[in-house]
Amino acid sequence: MVSAVTSNLLALKQATDGAAKSSAATLASGGGAASSGASTQEGAFASMAKNETNFLTLLTAQLKHQDPSSPMNTENMASQLAQFSSVEQQVQTNTHLKSLIALNESAQLTQDKSMVGQIASVSTTTLPLQSGKGTLSFNAGAGDIIGVSVADRTGQIVKNDMLRAQGGKNNWVWDGQDNSGNQLTDGAYSVSVKKMDSQGGTIDVPFYVSGKVTGVRKGASGVDIMMGDAEAPLSGVQSLS
Repeated sequence: MVSAVTSNLLALKQATDGAAKSSAATLASGGGAASSGASTQEGAFASMAKNETNFLTLLTAQLKHQDPSSPMNTENMASQLAQFSSVEQQVQTNTHLKSLIALNESAQLTQDKSMVGQIASVSTTTLPLQSGKGTLSFNAGAGDIIGVSVADRTGQIVKNDMLRAQGGKNNWVWDGQDNSGNQLTDGAYSVSVKKMDSQGGTIDVPFYVSGKVTGVRKGASGVDIMMGDAEAPLSGVQSLS
């Protein structure tokens, strides 16, 4: 019986470690694909413009060298030209929409700067360590066995914890020390929270990290809030205090 419990706890630790390492890989990448959408759109526009030019050149050449006694039917070519024009209008519409979105985000940045200095509760796997302290909260059933793992940007697990939850909301506070008792520097860490299910397996536990908002800026996919070196989507903010 003891060995079975030990095995389940080890499985829980391995599961939380694996999830934290996976989140650390995303954290380390820093969202490098932010400009891919714009590049795709610009590439599509350039390709479409080149094809339209080639098409018009071919059409002009065919009209110039056609047999006057047997003129060619240009209905299909006229239809294709209309299609090129329609695609061009759609690309231009997307460009204008992108400009409008950028203006809205700029306005939102100005408005959301009032959040700076407040404590935000955010749904994200990025745990901010500020002034030597990191905090997260989750809901669980009384007696649930909870595993928490924290990894740094390199994917190295720096902190593991196991606890038996109370019914309802639970808070987990990290003092910034690693598993060896060394004090780590403030910054962004990845975190995972899981629990054991009734079959001895593991399942994710939804959680929210807490941190002091130190800035707001435009991120890869919208507006992000900064909590020290930790960055999270504004859309993930659940509450402010």
